[in-house]
Amino acid sequence: MPMDEPRVITVLEPSDEYPHEPDPVPNYNESMYLNGFDSSKEVGGWFRLGNRVNEGHAEMTVCLYLPGGRVGFIYGRPEITSNDEMNAGGLRIEVVTPFEQLRVTYEGKVCLLDEPRQMAEPRRAFKENPMVTCAVDLDVRGISPMYGGKQVDEDGSELSVDAERSFAKAHYEQHIAVTGSITVGDEVIDMDGLGLRDKSWGPRYWQALHWYRWLPMVFGRDFAMMLSLIGGEDSSKPPRQSGVVLADGKYSIVRECRLESEWDEDKYQTTLRAWARTDEREYEVTGEVISLIPLRNRRTTPDGEQLTTRIVEAMTRFRCDGRTGIGMSEYLDQVVDGLPVGPDLD
Repeated sequence: MPMDEPRVITVLEPSDEYPHEPDPVPNYNESMYLNGFDSSKEVGGWFRLGNRVNEGHAEMTVCLYLPGGRVGFIYGRPEITSNDEMNAGGLRIEVVTPFEQLRVTYEGKVCLLDEPRQMAEPRRAFKENPMVTCAVDLDVRGISPMYGGKQVDEDGSELSVDAERSFAKAHYEQHIAVTGSITVGDEVIDMDGLGLRDKSWGPRYWQALHWYRWLPMVFGRDFAMMLSLIGGEDSSKPPRQSGVVLADGKYSIVRECRLESEWDEDKYQTTLRAWARTDEREYEVTGEVISLIPLRNRRTTPDGEQLTTRIVEAMTRFRCDGRTGIGMSEYLDQVVDGLPVGPDLD
């Protein structure tokens, strides 16, 4: 009689909020991300630190959606020598109380873009737009349970991961409230908003996923969602569908979801329609992009092939059940022969 396969379980400990011992692979990445939007002002932003200590640097990004469609943006690869903290390039994400409170600060500059689409050509965008001083001081509080963690065998042993094809071996998310201030030049924005944070660690290449659509959104402290679709190179197979719905202080798992998007001449999303089903009910969501910025990641393989990933980051107004909220529509596509590969883009 064949032996039963080990059961896979998901574990998450308060200690996971802090940096881990890096895996002995070149592309180990430990990242913390959060976004927050003030729906009354339709402003906000997102922040990310990804420690790639085995490569000797971090990935640091600050992206601020300002009034009038402007965006303040900065990206860097500051040098790091350890994975002891999330603190690089002027951006710091500090754990105050695991699963409950973070503090996010930034001191530095951002590129102030009246036309954020110029970042499709970053060298030119940074050259032709002003760099202005920026200061961020935000208090981040969880408004939901935690979702996700690290998958292991039931005996606690780690699952094997192909570092070359990995996007992360562990990942969790939480909807949040974000308060504080964002200063760009002489402009001060008092933030009182809602958003989502996540953390992941393990080997990562941005080219490991063919395409994905990620929709974090918040309608209020009592109602929020996160929807995710991840597609492979075989377009005959349906994408992986996942997510959660926050209602009455609890998460319900999304069992199935679909997404239809409309595009402009640059093949950037403009509006969307999503459908999601939990065990309790179905949801219909519409989305309208308020402001977006196109970003890219490039990597050269050992045999000299250059791989390019496009990530369109859009502050998006969502509507569901008669309520309006703000969040992100983050669309990632590999670029093949100069074109993004995702569905409905050809």
